[in-house]
Amino acid sequence: MRSSTKLNSVSEKEEPCEQTQQHGFKLMALLGLFLVLFAFLLEPFNAEKTPNTLDPQDASFCHGGLEAIYPELDIDKCLMIPKDHKFREKISSVWKAPQIYFSRAQKEKMYVLVMVDPDAPRRSQQASYWRHWLVVNIKGSSLEKGEMRGITLTDYHPPTPPQKTGFHRYQFMLFEQPPHAEISLAEQESSRGKWDLHAFIERLHLGEPVAALQFLTQNFKD
Repeated sequence: MRSSTKLNSVSEKEEPCEQTQQHGFKLMALLGLFLVLFAFLLEPFNAEKTPNTLDPQDASFCHGGLEAIYPELDIDKCLMIPKDHKFREKISSVWKAPQIYFSRAQKEKMYVLVMVDPDAPRRSQQASYWRHWLVVNIKGSSLEKGEMRGITLTDYHPPTPPQKTGFHRYQFMLFEQPPHAEISLAEQESSRGKWDLHAFIERLHLGEPVAALQFLTQNFKD
């Protein structure tokens, strides 16, 4: 009888021990899952992982290696701004002008940077270009380092597509500035809206852009 009592006692002690071990394994599994999720959230956003849902025409606009760097988003190809991480809201109402980088810039040359929305008021009802940014006399040596230095003719205005107007394209175009050219906006170009970009390019003999970049976004509340 004593031996039987002793065996039962050992069995009763082993059962809670097994439960404790199982509980420990579950905690370790949950901790591992948490660490994986935490590492994913901390990973910097990579434009290469953004699903490319652009049509071929939009995707082919970008060329030349121009790069626009926002605080959390590095844009080096044509893409659609994702809704994740509140990027559409941040690019419209939080982030300031992006850092512009052009590794192929020639140090001795000057450049002109234009940023426009060609889809005002909406893409299916295009009226004209809306000028978001215009900088001239940009030194090639500064572009090469991502430190754009020039004369700003139009201050940066962030993308602010109106609600219910769908996706708008926001285009950056970089031109070589003709030597000794004095670039300014004509009196009729004082307004950002209804800007005749093509007339501006022809008047100043800018030719084709040496590099171009664009992204698409819509109102973040849509």
